[in-house]
Amino acid sequence: MEFKPPFFHEFAEAWSGQEGPRLARTLAPDLPTEKLRKICDSQNAHDIKSTLKRGLQGNAALVGGIDHQEVQGWVEVYAAYWHAARSILSARLSSSEGSQSSQLVWTKVYASWTELLNALLRGYQSCGFEVWTIPCLYVVCKHLRIFAMKADDERNNSSSLDDNAAETLQDDFDPETNKRQKLEDCARVLSRVFMVCQTDRAPLEESRKWGSYYIANLLLKTYFKLNSASLSKNILNSLRAGGRDMPDFKAFPKSQQVTFKYHQGVLAFLEENYVDVFHTLPTEKLLAQYPRLQKLFLPLCRCIKRGELHKFDLALQEGEDEFVKRRIYLTLERGRDIALRNLLRKVFIARGFEEAKEGEKPVRRSRVPVAEFAAAISLGSQEKIDNDEVECLLANMIYKLIDA
Repeated sequence: MEFKPPFFHEFAEAWSGQEGPRLARTLAPDLPTEKLRKICDSQNAHDIKSTLKRGLQGNAALVGGIDHQEVQGWVEVYAAYWHAARSILSARLSSSEGSQSSQLVWTKVYASWTELLNALLRGYQSCGFEVWTIPCLYVVCKHLRIFAMKADDERNNSSSLDDNAAETLQDDFDPETNKRQKLEDCARVLSRVFMVCQTDRAPLEESRKWGSYYIANLLLKTYFKLNSASLSKNILNSLRAGGRDMPDFKAFPKSQQVTFKYHQGVLAFLEENYVDVFHTLPTEKLLAQYPRLQKLFLPLCRCIKRGELHKFDLALQEGEDEFVKRRIYLTLERGRDIALRNLLRKVFIARGFEEAKEGEKPVRRSRVPVAEFAAAISLGSQEKIDNDEVECLLANMIYKLIDA
């Protein structure tokens, strides 16, 4: 039994029109179970490559002719996809049956999907896969990350380990550091994919550099998931260093631009590089166009501008669930430093001058009493702050200003 003609027809149609997203759909793993079963049952492991080769070459008229090397590259890719589909089907059936098997089925899915990605990379590096097919790389890399997380969850929840996993239980095995083993491996694989895109020396219109930001965004998400945000600097430095040879950032899809800017902003907050983020706060006019965002962020923006610390804390507390869900709570919490800076500045401006006698100009104070800063910080709050703590806050703020 051979693959159904529509599979080859879809490949041929996508190829003839150079439709990358359509071609990528032929490598999607999130198919209905029955369709996945038909793909798996349509061939056996012994004949899979020869069947694929006949099918792809048989549609050469539709695709305008594909040279032997490129055909062989896609044969390897779809053969790896077929093997991965079998693993995915097995994992789904195991999950639906509520199996408590120690076979670690999603770990096998991750391994087979990694082989698919490797086959695809060989196609770009050795078989002449063209840049318009890059969406195939997006689909495979995106699901590699998903399968890595499923494999880690399965491993952590498993009551027993299979023989291969048991071999890792040596004296130096630490379960806490192995909870995200596959996701860590995924990060290394994605880093390799990123470099494959970044180091392409083809002319820009034919370059894999067009895939750089999509893969970079996946890597950044993975590093954040691993609580290894510091590794993100390598990605940012690589993109910055290769800026002259990269397509213009605005030429990339808007979704990729927004996702990258989001991660860049979070990193700037974590490193307290507020100058790189806060050129200006969102205005009420801007937020009015987006009611959901306005409800979440307008109170915080107002409090930061006005230096209202107590109200800032209340606004942060009110939106806490949503901020945690969006993984931006800690980022927004750093905004309190800016609110504090604005408050201290207001106190200095308001109380930084001696009271002038009639007809005389105000004289600037050389010092402002700490108690006046303390009174401003405590405004609106039932808890009073002592002078020692205020002095510490002032010292930290002065240090940050000097360091900046």
